[in-house]
Amino acid sequence: MASASLLKTSPVLDKTEFVKGQSLRLPSVSVRCHPTAPSALTVRASSYADELVKTAKTIASPGRGILAMDESNATCGKRLASIGMENTEANRQAFRTLLVSVPGLGEYISGAILFEETLYQSTVEGKKMVDVLVEQNIVPGIKVDKGLVPLAGSNNESWCQGLDGLASRSAAYYQQGARFAKWRTVVSIPNGPSALAVKEAAWGLARYAAISQDNGLVPIVEPEILLDGEHNIDRTFEVAKQVWAEVFFYLAQNNVLFEGILLKPSMVTPGAECKEKATPQQVADYTLSLLRQRIPPAVPGIMFLSGGQSEVEATLNLNAMNQSPNPWHVSFSYARALQNTCLKTWSGRPENVKAAQDALLVRAKANSLAQLGKYTGEGESDEAKKGMFVKGYVY
Repeated sequence: MASASLLKTSPVLDKTEFVKGQSLRLPSVSVRCHPTAPSALTVRASSYADELVKTAKTIASPGRGILAMDESNATCGKRLASIGMENTEANRQAFRTLLVSVPGLGEYISGAILFEETLYQSTVEGKKMVDVLVEQNIVPGIKVDKGLVPLAGSNNESWCQGLDGLASRSAAYYQQGARFAKWRTVVSIPNGPSALAVKEAAWGLARYAAISQDNGLVPIVEPEILLDGEHNIDRTFEVAKQVWAEVFFYLAQNNVLFEGILLKPSMVTPGAECKEKATPQQVADYTLSLLRQRIPPAVPGIMFLSGGQSEVEATLNLNAMNQSPNPWHVSFSYARALQNTCLKTWSGRPENVKAAQDALLVRAKANSLAQLGKYTGEGESDEAKKGMFVKGYVY
């Protein structure tokens, strides 16, 4: 792990620094710290180190968070089907165009995670999606994992594939304009979690993070602890401590630059089927306790996933965590908790585009206020209060 003392002071990234077309830089090099013995520590320093820190600071800027719009084409099809639309490239393009072109979105959104199709896609008006985001001062990101598959030898658990070819894909994504990456793996509490599944999740995340940094992409580290189950909040807390301890052990072993990553954890909540519900304050207390025990202050940003919470619930919980200063930027990286009302308002009709964009802006602003600890929850719609948990959800 390279410490902050090895880095120059890094200001927030100017949007002109992450536009498409920058040439690839030299591969990573090794820097040997003045050895006192043959076994002295070797610190790997990516040639992108300063840029990685700048990008992470830009995304973790006050009052802003991440719009996760990296649903696979299959998952996007399920969303479209919910409003009676076919899963065609044209329909996916139309919805993604609606999202990236919301006027003023960059005031509340600092980064947008894209699916590979979207990274190379243009809007319905013919402008590159990446360029539209950059003009709004939103950093483009890219989902790089290849999805979950059964983990042999486990208790019916999963592992995330995608390390094969990741270096070359990441280099190409950087050339296309992406400046951060996302890799989602999951841990299931009802299924254990087994030591094997936790280790596999942690090791995969660490290898992905190291490869991403070597190619100029800030890695979002996301071991999602699924909401599925009847377990109480204390059980979630214990599992989360175990998972994050393992994750940071392997991140350090892989010489990942902590100042150049972002985390996307689950909030510490009871299982979705638990009869004992937690208040926003309880969720905040447990989650902040977890972060203080497991997350180094060198990490610039904690961008929480919503994981099937209602739009309002996710915002209330985030707001509760920002009622006092934290060592990290505590913010959001939401998909359904930003998009749900927007999608239903749009319903695939051109005449509804402005109303749908206004709905997205309302949610983005609400979460911006929550990041600043100033959200009140007043005036929220009934739709925004509906839970979105889906048992066995596949992204």
